[in-house]
Amino acid sequence: MPFAWKKAGEALVLLAVWAGLIALFSLLRGSFFTSTTFGSVANRIPALAVVAAGMTLVMITGGIDLSVGSLLGLCGAVVGVLMADQHWSLVPAMLASIAVGGLIGWVNGAVSVQLRLPSFIVTLGMLEIARGLAFEVTGSETKYIGASVETLGAPMAGLAVSPAFLIALIVIAAGQVLLSQTPFGRRLIAVGANREAAHLSGVRTEPPRIIVHALLGALAGLGAVFNCSRLGSADPNAGVGFELSAIAAVVVGGTSLMGGRGSVVKTFLGVLIIATLEAGLVHVGVSEPLKRIVTGMVIVLAVLADGWRRR
Repeated sequence: MPFAWKKAGEALVLLAVWAGLIALFSLLRGSFFTSTTFGSVANRIPALAVVAAGMTLVMITGGIDLSVGSLLGLCGAVVGVLMADQHWSLVPAMLASIAVGGLIGWVNGAVSVQLRLPSFIVTLGMLEIARGLAFEVTGSETKYIGASVETLGAPMAGLAVSPAFLIALIVIAAGQVLLSQTPFGRRLIAVGANREAAHLSGVRTEPPRIIVHALLGALAGLGAVFNCSRLGSADPNAGVGFELSAIAAVVVGGTSLMGGRGSVVKTFLGVLIIATLEAGLVHVGVSEPLKRIVTGMVIVLAVLADGWRRR
């Protein structure tokens, strides 16, 4: 099968799974298939979508970042302090959040690449550092921001979706173009597929890996603003377990855990699948423990499918 047709077939499979979930939950609970439900799902996923897009690029290079949940909490804390305490407007606070996230992401990448340490270990340490900083920045208090940030996450007039959702779509499109249509994207795939072969071919393998970590950090900063806009506040506890959701979406979307293969668009389909699954389970009255079990089983199945594809 030609490569392009194979990729299209994988995307169609993901679309079929998503459509199947919608059909299943609509049959189980008629109130699920409404514009209100879909609008709610769409407006809950912008933060996850942009972070998962960045995580896709990192995982394609063979790395991983476990700190994005804590980083989302820290960047949200920065937004909360700047807007609630210092009375900054939304755009400067957003830029500050992105800058803080990008800087910490760059540190993750530089330390793991330059010192040749597993990104798993480096970002696990940063997970604790960033969470501690989030509590220090806020004084362990929730910062209530209010309407000045909520407009970003609220549905627009005449539409069921928010500005945050539309920005997330732009990020997804830009990420896919970067990955599939630019020399930098092809370099990421080469590095993830076989780092030694890429090095012997004259490809500098260190800078791309550092750059994607910094990019993921910046997108975590953007996701933090989206999260604050949905809640109207900045909580230093925000983002606990968020890294697992992002990794799950990437894996469900077909990105290889071993690197060298992935798609930002298919990651977005993975986000939709997980968000729809969670919303559907809530609609049918599944308890929280059982919901976690079902979601975990879906992730395990996606990992098994990845192993089958590699063989």
